[in-house]
Amino acid sequence: MATRSSAAIAELSGAMCAELCAAGRAIARGYRPLLSALGLTYPQYLVLLALGQRAPRTVTELGDRLALDSGTLSPLLKRLEAAGLLSRVRRVKDERAVDVALTAQGEALLKAAATVPAEMASALGLSALAVRRFRTLLRELTASLARQDAAAAAAAIRAAS
Repeated sequence: MATRSSAAIAELSGAMCAELCAAGRAIARGYRPLLSALGLTYPQYLVLLALGQRAPRTVTELGDRLALDSGTLSPLLKRLEAAGLLSRVRRVKDERAVDVALTAQGEALLKAAATVPAEMASALGLSALAVRRFRTLLRELTASLARQDAAAAAAAIRAAS
């Protein structure tokens, strides 16, 4: 009986992963025409949104907020800086930290992108309540997996000691 239950859980987990992956790709495809008209990619748009919510942010804070590692984030920031959309300034008191903020051009582009969320909400065909519930569920899923990662890392450290 336990085998059947384990198999059912594995099947459900695999199906959920595949569905999450497919949904993520579909959402990115939905954003593509809206953002390409602005000359942005989806990851670039997310950076601009994060900086529009609060800036300056350190590169580390931005990576944490967007769940991007430095190997992905650094080239992305470099391209956005080269396009004149953001600035990166090393802190005087702590040269290891780099503050990132939107430039006036970046702020203007973010204003031009103000209709993107409503257009995507319309494309999703979900009620505002359904979207809020879905986002809550996604945050809970992410937090649960992060707790598991932290517990596994702590166990590995204890085992190595």
